[in-house]
Amino acid sequence: MTNGTPEVAVAQLRCEYQTNPIGIDVRQPRLAWQLTSPARGVMQTAYQVRVGAGPDGPWTWDTGKVTSDASIHVPYEGPALASRQRYTWQVRVWATDAAGQAFESAWSEPAFFEMGLLDPSEWQAEWITPDWDEDTSQSQPAPLLRREFKLDGAVKDARVYVTSLGLYELHINGQRVGDAVLTPGWTAYERYIQYQTYDVTALLRNGANAVGALLGDGWYRGFIGFEGNRNTWGDRLALLLQLHVTYEDGRTEIITSDGQWAAAQGPIRMADIYMGEIYDAQLDRAGWTEPGYDAGDWAGVRGLDHDKQVVVAQTAPLIKRQEELKPIEIIRTPAGETVVDFGQNMVGWVRLRVEGPAGTTVTLQHAEVLDQQGNFYITNLRSAKQLLQYTLKGEGVEVFEPHFTFMGFRYVKVEGWP
Repeated sequence: MTNGTPEVAVAQLRCEYQTNPIGIDVRQPRLAWQLTSPARGVMQTAYQVRVGAGPDGPWTWDTGKVTSDASIHVPYEGPALASRQRYTWQVRVWATDAAGQAFESAWSEPAFFEMGLLDPSEWQAEWITPDWDEDTSQSQPAPLLRREFKLDGAVKDARVYVTSLGLYELHINGQRVGDAVLTPGWTAYERYIQYQTYDVTALLRNGANAVGALLGDGWYRGFIGFEGNRNTWGDRLALLLQLHVTYEDGRTEIITSDGQWAAAQGPIRMADIYMGEIYDAQLDRAGWTEPGYDAGDWAGVRGLDHDKQVVVAQTAPLIKRQEELKPIEIIRTPAGETVVDFGQNMVGWVRLRVEGPAGTTVTLQHAEVLDQQGNFYITNLRSAKQLLQYTLKGEGVEVFEPHFTFMGFRYVKVEGWP
């Protein structure tokens, strides 16, 4: 450091716009960072990046000092990156302040990026779909898929790579995997289908394990567009999953979506982006994502011939819950309907807590506005129903929120509340 010049540091290291991403498949990922300084007018004049396979090296790529003010979209240009490998990287910079004094930063704190499956041939998993026929001209109950497996040692590291035709929600040993919703999202499915990567090390255990996936129509085969069409990209829901386990002793094991899975229908009787969701809690299959569950009455699965060349790593930001709002008022409309006002138009869904007799059905309908008389108004929704129906199982307080739909709304009409 030159005497009198301010301290400068490098922070906010990002790779492909993400902080410490896992499961990327960009072979020359773009790196970015920020300078921090208490002084004004500090400008980068050069940088040095180093990348290695461990937290302290050895460094397999070192740019040396590069004269440049670039701090975004700096491409990795080292040796070819390997699938599923984690790489550590650091940056240091040279800069000048407003007075022209020069200084050099320390190395940044280490960051990392982890590669996903870089080639479609690495997918040992197969697309699987429930082994039953469906009338896909209309919405069908959401299928459940499950498999049990045994691990014979302490787990050091585990990653699951997963996607679906339609939407999926994944569970391992009774725990929800990740905090994203409506995965894998909406894409031009004939061109690319995004897979997600999750670190599931903490969810696995020595001995018996179970993995379960819940599937929904989503944009893939649900109602979409103004003409009420279905099955725009396909008419079968399917799962593609590959779980890589590394034991503490160095052994590895791969569990995939294959013929060893079982399938059944569950409590979601209908789930659709436009129409909403119908859920009958009396049909809950308690424990179906945990080992030891009796799946004797479940059907099998069958393979689905679908292209894996279009399966790519997640590129768009994942959809996640952003905020929770509470109602500001409960209205009794001139038409005599009970309407809950959330105070602003939004995109999301309602979580309800309800207690009542088994078989009671609560119906929630969503709208953006009231009409001039103050009544619930849904004409602008055209054919979209934006409806939630929940049938109670009658076991104390029950909490429900939908899995595979979302609404545009401010007002919610409530019917059948016990």
